[in-house]
Amino acid sequence: MKKLLIVTIIVISLGLVIGGCASDTGKRVGGGAAIGAAAGGIVGAVAGDTPMGLAVGAAAGAAGGYLYDRHEKSKDKAYEDGYKDGQKKSE
Repeated sequence: MKKLLIVTIIVISLGLVIGGCASDTGKRVGGGAAIGAAAGGIVGAVAGDTPMGLAVGAAAGAAGGYLYDRHEKSKDKAYEDGYKDGQKKSE
């Protein structure tokens, strides 16, 4: 159990360091990886394979963070496009 705690703390710390990147994408992917690793570590500990749980959780969290980032960027682009169209029509 002590080993699980140490590994989880290290993985979360690495996720926070990666999440501190200057871009929104880096923050979202890093944050997702950290949350996924923590959840995967817990599930892995219960299932009996903590390292695999950490790896799978981190990968799933990073993928989720990336997909969320793409979604947010598409919303921002749609807003900007709509704003530009509105400016053209008011002229």
